[in-house]
Amino acid sequence: MGARFKRTKILATVGPATNGYEQIEAMVRAGANGFRLNFSHATYESAAELISLIRRASDATGKPVAILQDLQGPKIRLGNLATDPLNVTAGQSLVLDYDTSSDSEALPVQYNLAPKVRPGQPLYLFDGKVRTTIEAVENDTAIRVRVENDGVLMSRKGINLPETDFGGDIITEKDLADIEWGAHQDIDYVALSFVQTADDIRSLRELLKAKGSTARIIAKVETKAAIENGTLEEIVRTSDGVMVARGDLAVEVGAEVVPIMQRKIIALCRKYGKLSIVATQMMASMVENPEPTRAEVGDVANAVILGADTVMLSDETAMGKYPLETVTAMKKVVLYTQENAPPAPISDVLNGENTQRTAIGAAAVKLAEDLQVDAIVAETKSGATARDIAAFRPNLPIVSVTSEPRAAQQLALIYANKSFIRPDGETAGLELARELKESNYFETDQPVKVVIVSGRQPGVIGATDTIRVRVLE
Repeated sequence: MGARFKRTKILATVGPATNGYEQIEAMVRAGANGFRLNFSHATYESAAELISLIRRASDATGKPVAILQDLQGPKIRLGNLATDPLNVTAGQSLVLDYDTSSDSEALPVQYNLAPKVRPGQPLYLFDGKVRTTIEAVENDTAIRVRVENDGVLMSRKGINLPETDFGGDIITEKDLADIEWGAHQDIDYVALSFVQTADDIRSLRELLKAKGSTARIIAKVETKAAIENGTLEEIVRTSDGVMVARGDLAVEVGAEVVPIMQRKIIALCRKYGKLSIVATQMMASMVENPEPTRAEVGDVANAVILGADTVMLSDETAMGKYPLETVTAMKKVVLYTQENAPPAPISDVLNGENTQRTAIGAAAVKLAEDLQVDAIVAETKSGATARDIAAFRPNLPIVSVTSEPRAAQQLALIYANKSFIRPDGETAGLELARELKESNYFETDQPVKVVIVSGRQPGVIGATDTIRVRVLE
């Protein structure tokens, strides 16, 4: 089964091109391990329907599937322009006004920038295509900017302010409503947009806890403030995972910075045993074309070599012409790369959090590889044991057994994990290994050897303390 088991997982965004049951099930069968719901566009009605369809496809395929709620955050956009598209020229002055009741010729903006910005700061329109400099704060709701290059503006396109401090005010009223709704839905991860500090993660965690949500938190790194050395590491440690949101990050800090940040973020996630997701334009040409470019294939392969847990598709599956072909193509790249180029070594994984559980994970991987076993079986309640094992990037499957559906679904995005839901018990891991051997999961007539990582108190979180080797005849 090794040649067909992908260790780096695929997260696909659902959108108009893939919002039906047949498309969702087909993507799961093709290799999608999770689905992203983009709350910049989703309505509660449509999101609830998609969650139902995803769970139905999960049941039909027998695969736990993760669902990620991606919050919009303070994604600042232009409003609806009177002239659309609007040509602008270098040297031109524009007024951006949050007060949409104004009869002036100012351009409407969906966020009140006046209290936040200062003259001299850069402001990028249309996701960086038109660059401007803030000249003045006109009044309580309007600012004036000077255009630096000729270009075109369109309604509802994004605005970036890489040097503006939003003072921790990144969870918007819309986000609060979306969090409230999502807390009562079958959602596994919540992605927080435009994170600036670890305090943003702590604020979201308090909100989720207060609402009884068991969703884990993904920090989207896409601001200049977030990539400062001490800040970035604290964000990784505080979150449950990090998404390298390369689109806005490139506009905020420069495209040349992104590859190095991607490498650094993946390394930090491995160091602290956190989920890493690489996102944005991984196979962007497949929105229109049935085959990826050579550069895109190299981009996905590089993420696999760096040891990313998950690679993400956005427009490719949300609105592209070839969503199923894109998932299939991405899976082919992942499989070929992992079989021919092991993940880059990282020496300080164990130094991230020197806990007993982490040390056991390291020992299990070393033992499994030395003995050339067929799989590592992790008995886990919350998923923590399986995540700790995955941090060491074993070159064989991690078969995780848990009694918690939420943990099984969250593990669907974790490196090399294949999760199964079974009742707690002293022999749960061994029984699952036997079940898999009998069903020819390991695709061999020979005896199957496994390393089982477990605890003497089945079903108790944090009780992992035992490693066993078993041969199944």
